[in-house]
Amino acid sequence: MSLRLTILGCHSATPRSLTYTSSQFLEMNNECCLIDCGEGTQRQLRKYKIKFSRIKYIFISHLHGDHFFGLIGLISTFSLLGRNSELHIYGPKGLKEIILLQLKLSKSWVDFPLHFHELSSSESELILENDRIKVYTIPLKHRIYTNGFLFTEQPLPRKLNMKEISKYKEIDICDYQNLKNGKDFTLTDGKIIPNKDLTIDPAEPLRYGYCSDTEYHEEIIPLIENIDLLYHEATFLEEHRDLAEKTKHSTAYQAAQIAHKAKVKRLLLGHYSSRYTSLDLFLEEASILFKNTELAEAGNHIHLSN
Repeated sequence: MSLRLTILGCHSATPRSLTYTSSQFLEMNNECCLIDCGEGTQRQLRKYKIKFSRIKYIFISHLHGDHFFGLIGLISTFSLLGRNSELHIYGPKGLKEIILLQLKLSKSWVDFPLHFHELSSSESELILENDRIKVYTIPLKHRIYTNGFLFTEQPLPRKLNMKEISKYKEIDICDYQNLKNGKDFTLTDGKIIPNKDLTIDPAEPLRYGYCSDTEYHEEIIPLIENIDLLYHEATFLEEHRDLAEKTKHSTAYQAAQIAHKAKVKRLLLGHYSSRYTSLDLFLEEASILFKNTELAEAGNHIHLSN
């Protein structure tokens, strides 16, 4: 099992010649997701050689332009490329109306199944579950309704302890799947061999938390405790905390506080304001409290495995 994350864009507000607004491509347990879709996302997907056809799920955190203005163009391109597989889009209530109106007025209806899953709950909820991954919302505090997303692998099957299994001639290869599923084994004389004696605990499922635009918000900490990787916005530095409070954004140090209190394994900063000429300042500020901090930059590829 593995997690592969590609940063497509990680700056705030307006696109620039060398910076791109929020978008990420996540591959987890062979499921491919696009997280936010700011302007320029299509270009970045092509630049980093990500096939459009691989995207099955799109998650939009909120309806500020730097997080979804690239969506209608991407949907239109899917249609031009002859897509026929279904596309699931998760985002705030109102997103469906916006996209369908654009398609209607441009007479650009798509030929593939387009499913909208609109979100409005202020509580964390499970919004996607299949046999590979689960996705929960992470309610955030911003100027408009906003969610982050928690992506987690489905639990792995138990591993066979062949050394112990070989002690019992009655256990056949046809019993292996039941053992992997956690079932005990009953011998012909009625004796029960506990599953824990025949198998080994699997690796813990990988978990990735994406926290888009938000002010410092400790209520998310229980939702992201001990996760493998956390992306948390860091629009400002501490010297501009007043602007962070006014615009309901976070500073790099505040992102580090969340990571520290949640005991996450790695912190990835992003959504930088263009007022700063050096991103190193963000890393320096966050690392004071949380050492295992990294900077998100377009083109970053992060690979985790278990």
